[in-house]
Amino acid sequence: MGPVLAGVLQLLALIAALALAYVPLGNYMARVYSSDKHWRVEKWIYKGIGANPNTEMRWPAYLRGVLAFSAVSVVFLYLLQRLQGHLPGSLGFKAIDPDQAFNTATSFVTNTNWQSYYGEQAMGHVVQTAGLAVQNFVSAAVGIAVAVALVRGFARSRTGELGNFWSDLVRGVTRILLPLSVVAAIVLVACGAIQNFSGIHEVGQFMGGHQQWNGGAVASQEAIKEVGTNGGGYFNANSAHPFENPTPFTNLFEIFLLLVIPFALTRTFGIMVGSIKQGYAILATMATIWVGFVALMMWTEFAHHGPALQIAGGAMEGKETRFGVGASSIFAVSTTLTSTGAVDSFHSSFTGLGGGITMLGMQLGEIAPGGTGSGLYGMLVMAIIAVFIAGLMVGRTPEYLGKKIGTREIKFAACYILITPALVLIFTAAAMALPTPGNSMTNSGAHGFSEILYAYSSAANNNGSAFAGLNADTQWFNSTLGLVMVLGRFLPMVFVLALAGSLAEQKPVPATAGTLRTEKPLFTGLLVGAILIITGLTYFPALALGPLAEGLAS
Repeated sequence: MGPVLAGVLQLLALIAALALAYVPLGNYMARVYSSDKHWRVEKWIYKGIGANPNTEMRWPAYLRGVLAFSAVSVVFLYLLQRLQGHLPGSLGFKAIDPDQAFNTATSFVTNTNWQSYYGEQAMGHVVQTAGLAVQNFVSAAVGIAVAVALVRGFARSRTGELGNFWSDLVRGVTRILLPLSVVAAIVLVACGAIQNFSGIHEVGQFMGGHQQWNGGAVASQEAIKEVGTNGGGYFNANSAHPFENPTPFTNLFEIFLLLVIPFALTRTFGIMVGSIKQGYAILATMATIWVGFVALMMWTEFAHHGPALQIAGGAMEGKETRFGVGASSIFAVSTTLTSTGAVDSFHSSFTGLGGGITMLGMQLGEIAPGGTGSGLYGMLVMAIIAVFIAGLMVGRTPEYLGKKIGTREIKFAACYILITPALVLIFTAAAMALPTPGNSMTNSGAHGFSEILYAYSSAANNNGSAFAGLNADTQWFNSTLGLVMVLGRFLPMVFVLALAGSLAEQKPVPATAGTLRTEKPLFTGLLVGAILIITGLTYFPALALGPLAEGLAS
């Protein structure tokens, strides 16, 4: 079997698995967020944190819950890292430096999971499990909660109430993320991923010195890393490490895990707004972009030149021989079109155009299918923009799901889509203009610029993957990337929740003969076009200086 055929067959198997999980998981999540009953363990949690899960919140109160919980999480994780040397199970590792502790705390709380450290050489068992793994669960649950709040904004009328943040947060963990992660961890352990609290072992000689490995609760963290679209690896090699990702089957299984909730949330959306077809329209948009990017990535990585690459069957530099070009391409596209950030190959070693595809996937806003929750609310904001554009074309007030998209709503949507590009481009320009940040680049020219652009694209979009050629463990990058991660996560949430509150207050508008049918293929095409054009106009000059210049020169 040739490598191209193998890659195509893996893609088809992945699509089939996602299709099988789509309806049951989407239906289940709709029931989770529509039920008025609380599990006993959830009642204990509410009592412990002093929250009343039955109190409805308007958008300012919902936002205060999101920000307060996240702020406490940042402080807790920061202190846990700074005190690591005094904690049991530290494996002899010292406390994390202040700037790196800040970067890591903001990274995991914002669901970015950017890592400027070597996991197996910096973090002990307590920080890994009680700190990083916990944030993998709750940061993902925060994203789903905000998405559900926006969906309720479409579904409800004549009220500003969007549900209860604490109830949505706890249910996301106990009823969705935790059960899925338990099953996924068992599968990974059965396939060879490690799960222990072992210390550091010397395993032999390597290049004249001793090679050391430490164990850890890897399978359980790997499971929620993918299920929650987090991405932070227990080891520096991330999902290219055999302890995290032992076989080609686990590689495909991990891709399935990072895609299944974001895709299934479109079904949840359709059920909660009372129109399954609307969910299918959003799903079709996400799937079109995802499949298109995978096909484009495979083409660029298989379109090799020269005898060495022809013998290897593709551009194999930086890729695991266990997985090959096809599986690595699927993983790279899936991880950058979601907010996962996990890698099973090194994106800096991709072809010039291949590296550009990974960057563009993040710069779209990670909405195809995006992160847990963030992908859905990002796509719904883009749907509002597309409806507004369509309304301008025919000269009538735009409507979406029975809600008028007026001046207030379009301002919220516009602010949402402008925040992330502003962060990426401003901080990239600052890093290139100042003398010190440039010293962190491994490469010069277009590829070096791509390293910087990729880093800020990853941080602002809360992805967390890296080009791997950039030394980000400096005060400049730890501080600025941490700031960008916070602003890129929570400023968009402000406008999403404000938009949800505005929509929930409206009276439904009946459909007429002139209403745009947003469940039809025409709207899906319009939405795909709006996403690609808006992103292209925003980032094209920067991409032309980096990956496009490199790709055309090769």
